[in-house]
Amino acid sequence: MRTRVPTVRLCVLTCLLSISFLQSSSQSLSFVEGKIEVGLAIGPSFFLGDLGGNYGKGKTFIKDVDMPVTKLMKGLYLNYYPSEWFGFRLAFNMGTLEAYDSLGPTDHHGYERKKRNLSFRSNMAEAYIAAEIYPTVFLEQEDGLLHKLRPYGLVGFGMFHYNPKAQYTDPAGNKTWVELKPLRLEGQGMAEYPERKEYSLNQKALIMGGGFKYYIKENVFVGFEILHRKTFTDYLDDVSTEYIDPYYFDVYLTPEQAAQARQLAYREQFFDPTINRPYIGYQRGDPKENDAFFSGLLRFGMRLNGASSPNGRARRQLKCPVFY
Repeated sequence: MRTRVPTVRLCVLTCLLSISFLQSSSQSLSFVEGKIEVGLAIGPSFFLGDLGGNYGKGKTFIKDVDMPVTKLMKGLYLNYYPSEWFGFRLAFNMGTLEAYDSLGPTDHHGYERKKRNLSFRSNMAEAYIAAEIYPTVFLEQEDGLLHKLRPYGLVGFGMFHYNPKAQYTDPAGNKTWVELKPLRLEGQGMAEYPERKEYSLNQKALIMGGGFKYYIKENVFVGFEILHRKTFTDYLDDVSTEYIDPYYFDVYLTPEQAAQARQLAYREQFFDPTINRPYIGYQRGDPKENDAFFSGLLRFGMRLNGASSPNGRARRQLKCPVFY
């Protein structure tokens, strides 16, 4: 079949206009592709608080990590990138926080924690929003993402829910996990301790951290990041201030709760049955530092607006038709 001249001219004109448009707006097209990213994250989480810990006095970060109680955190996230160097993240994570004085080191501070002999475990769920910054994007000299390594920093704000529990042994020897907040082990909400308010199981946190991505495909990457959560509570482990008079457990709690509170508030006699010292008003925790936790997560993600997306298909369809 012969091609009519007006049709050929129209095709050539369309191609020229398309090439001109792509050249003049290539930057905006690069932003259209890959704006949305989804992925999974998995890795260890670490508690930093009054219980457990490493050698020496308690610290607020890696030095105080207690490796035997490392737990797994899992999460999902959604990213939006207005540009390649800046993005927003919405994430949801679930994990467990845990600490045991009995696993403490053998130095002086570790011995004192072993003697205190407290412990806790709490399931935790968090959601947060954060901003990501990729500073090395401005140094990249080639287009595309394949085989690129991109470090980034992150800062954000989140909310999390937790519920500390400890293991109680009843008179028959049966062990059960008991919620600690209702027991008010440090007098929270009692008239005799007006400065000790009841804490909420929903708390805020500041998110800070960084990591890197490596693109194994144009739209697929693997990465690793460390995120630290600075919280606004000292009761992640239900330990903060001083021992109270156990008499008030009988005043404010049911008989069953009072029995649980007496055992879980003061446990030195389980470490050494010969210990018999007055403990009312003695230090139980350190109220000067709020609790914290952090995670080290492997990330696996994919950009949704890639070559197979409607935008990518539309760009390929800008090519001229072939006539025979």
